[in-house]
Amino acid sequence: MNDLPIDPAMLDLDCEAESTRIAGFLRDTVRGFNKRGVVIGLSGGVDSSVCAALAVRAFGAQRVFGLLMPERDSSNASSTLGAEVARQLGIEHAVEDIGPALQAIGCYRWRDEAIRRLVPDYADDWKSKLVIAGGRDGGINHFRLVVQPPGGAARDLRLPLHEYLQIVAATNYKQRLRKTVEYFHADRLNYAVIGTPNRLEYDQGFFVKNGDGSADVKPIAHLYKTQVYALARHLGLPEAVCNAQPTTDTYSLPQGQDEFYFALPYGQMDLALWARDHGRSAADLAAAIGVSEVAASRVFDDIDAKRRTTRYLHARPVLLDSIASTPECRA
Repeated sequence: MNDLPIDPAMLDLDCEAESTRIAGFLRDTVRGFNKRGVVIGLSGGVDSSVCAALAVRAFGAQRVFGLLMPERDSSNASSTLGAEVARQLGIEHAVEDIGPALQAIGCYRWRDEAIRRLVPDYADDWKSKLVIAGGRDGGINHFRLVVQPPGGAARDLRLPLHEYLQIVAATNYKQRLRKTVEYFHADRLNYAVIGTPNRLEYDQGFFVKNGDGSADVKPIAHLYKTQVYALARHLGLPEAVCNAQPTTDTYSLPQGQDEFYFALPYGQMDLALWARDHGRSAADLAAAIGVSEVAASRVFDDIDAKRRTTRYLHARPVLLDSIASTPECRA
């Protein structure tokens, strides 16, 4: 196998067989929790849409409850697409605007305070985002702040550690509050909560601990993003979902996931992750994705670095002594 060129076809999937397998896994898992159905947050993206469609296959539309949870920085397209998916699948869904709650607990205030230490004239009508830099060039990953006033040019500044941590801590409120809303409805309905990370996100720690990283079952965490898109088409999800580019939908300026976190666009990152997991060389990866061997080696280094630095996100609470009577699944 190591003699074969790395090719996207290596990620080809029997979509019908995999859909059936995941649906069975969902049924068995949720029944094991003594729950009646599932709650899922619908972002309008391909991951949550595929998870919702698989849940309908597993439980029927009447046992799946969808949530649209916009806030003031969300893209309008997210809610529009999420609602379209819910209607197409025939699932009950609700809109919970989390903006007022985020305002009340200081999400926007803490974020803007950190930004204003660097850009004193930053105002409420400005837009902003964080952009990752360094890793793909062989350096240490760091973040830059991009801000833009209405009708003005964007400014790009290196983000010091203290301000970076405060901005991330503030915006993590968004994922944690959404999960709180999901678990309210799960408790109300006696349902389980579905988590929606794909393999790339799960492996590389692209989630918030006790936020979007919290769930009772994660049915697509073994699937590469490319495979999730293939499932979306197989399951007949809307074209806009099947063709949507991955975004963070966290900051007010448009932002792709590769711009914020990953070293490459998802199609190339899938191949890089596959190559790393199958012991392939940087030269093999370079030939597959059309970059230099040095650049491919840096991508491998970046994968390894993110695995190290996000290990904490995957960790369960640590006990001083093991408790033999505690089931393994209990965290």
